[in-house]
Amino acid sequence: MGGLQLWIFPNGSKLWRLAYRFRGKQRLLAFGQYPDVSLVAARAEREKAKVLLKDGHDPSEAKKQARAQIEVTGDTFEVIAEEYVAKARREGRAAVTLEKMEWLLKLANPVLGPMLVPSIRPVDVLGVLRTVERKGHYETADKLRAIIGAVCRYAIATGRAEADPTVPLRGALTSHVVKPMAAITDAKAFGALLRAVDGFVGQETTRAGLQLMALLFPRPGELRGAVWDEFDLDKAVWTIPAARTKMRREHRVPLAPQAVAILRGSPTFGTHWPLVLPSVHSPQRSMSENTLNAALRRLGYSQDEATSHGFRASASTLLNESRRWSADAIERQLGHVESNEVRRAYARGEHWDERVRMMRWWADYLDQLKNVGVIVTFEQRKA
Repeated sequence: MGGLQLWIFPNGSKLWRLAYRFRGKQRLLAFGQYPDVSLVAARAEREKAKVLLKDGHDPSEAKKQARAQIEVTGDTFEVIAEEYVAKARREGRAAVTLEKMEWLLKLANPVLGPMLVPSIRPVDVLGVLRTVERKGHYETADKLRAIIGAVCRYAIATGRAEADPTVPLRGALTSHVVKPMAAITDAKAFGALLRAVDGFVGQETTRAGLQLMALLFPRPGELRGAVWDEFDLDKAVWTIPAARTKMRREHRVPLAPQAVAILRGSPTFGTHWPLVLPSVHSPQRSMSENTLNAALRRLGYSQDEATSHGFRASASTLLNESRRWSADAIERQLGHVESNEVRRAYARGEHWDERVRMMRWWADYLDQLKNVGVIVTFEQRKA
């Protein structure tokens, strides 16, 4: 195999070695552990070493110099992770996504942060993940593995590492069961929820947040981070910039008169505060992720009954059941992107006029549900 050897040790470990001669002396060069380093990767390293030998360089010395250069430049996991997040920020990733990335990396940095990426072994990463798993946070552990792998692959792409230590860990973590967000999809029960929200005793901005979630059904993070500059209340349009949407595409939301009235009545309307729904602790910070859900708990709804994100499922279900509006218009209003690539290439319209009518109808329908307290019979849409 051209000097490429696989050494098998009594403890079961298997290490790649390259036997070669340089200036008349027999030498060995280590390529890493199998299966972390595959046969294909080991052969590629062997070819690189042969090129160095042909040019009169000792591959072992070249490797030492490269490692010394890494140590001089301080390319630790934490440094490269900061570069990766900065790259994601330049690419326009949503603020909530960047916050989640930074939060996950803080879980990894106490152990991996000071380490040079080439020296990080799968067992080192597994130790970090097991710490999270022991707390029962299986989904977080899986996302943490993904972000660590992304940082390591960025290090590989920039020439500062040769292998991703998270690859052998696929399947090593406890699988988490994805549960859909709790939502009320029965019209009568949804009307009761709307009446409870209107009677909420607490912060005005919290009540306004729940009311707007019902009327506009955006992603909760999009509403919590909304600033007044995004709203044109005279034209009744809320324009969410691409940087704050999950799909990284600008999303326009028609505002029914009821939504405009809530916004104009907000405590922050007409003030110097930029945020529509600021934190109770600081007007410079957006409302926390848990505020709206905590309000629902105070109203007597458990996490298995209603969530702030569940307003989206409620709206989707009831709008589709009404049979008044096209599925495309509903999906566009939800900010979804067509999953079928061929259909997405042709279905580029926003269905704006239909969505304006739909959002006015939806706001009036909610008024009927909460004010009358009876189920409103949907009229069949004409073919």
